[in-house]
Amino acid sequence: MPVTAKLSRKFYEVFGDEIANELVTWFNDVDATYRSDLRELNELNFARFDAKVEQRFAEQDARLERRFAEQDVKWERRFADQDATWERRFADQDATWEQRFADQDAKWERRISQLEAAVDRRFGEADAKLDQVATTLRAEMRTGFAEQRADLLRWMFVYWGSSVVTTIGLVLLVLRAVT
Repeated sequence: MPVTAKLSRKFYEVFGDEIANELVTWFNDVDATYRSDLRELNELNFARFDAKVEQRFAEQDARLERRFAEQDVKWERRFADQDATWERRFADQDATWEQRFADQDAKWERRISQLEAAVDRRFGEADAKLDQVATTLRAEMRTGFAEQRADLLRWMFVYWGSSVVTTIGLVLLVLRAVT
């Protein structure tokens, strides 16, 4: 909004209305020109300022993007390291468990083998005792059977002998009675 220059009345009286009005017009034109130049200068300065701000924002965005990218890489590396650590720990734990299971399997196999050997030894001892008892029983039975046979033969001869004697006695009695 232009400001109209006003001069004092004395100036008008000394130089006259026409020169004073020209001078006022000239001041107003100079003022308008300065204002216009100042506006253009302000617009140029604002455009430069705006460009610098845009450039700084772009630089800041690029810097932030770079930092975020670096942080992403750092986090990815840390997560990868952590994953590798966990994988290694799980592998170590798996190996430990596998070793423990293998040790337990070997221990059980050894114990079962020892138990089987003890059972086999005990059954062998029992078989030997049974064989010994069976041999003894067979010998005792043979002896018993031999004694029984001898007793039977003795009694058989006694019975046979007494039967023969009785039969002969009866035959003689019958013969004597017949004679």
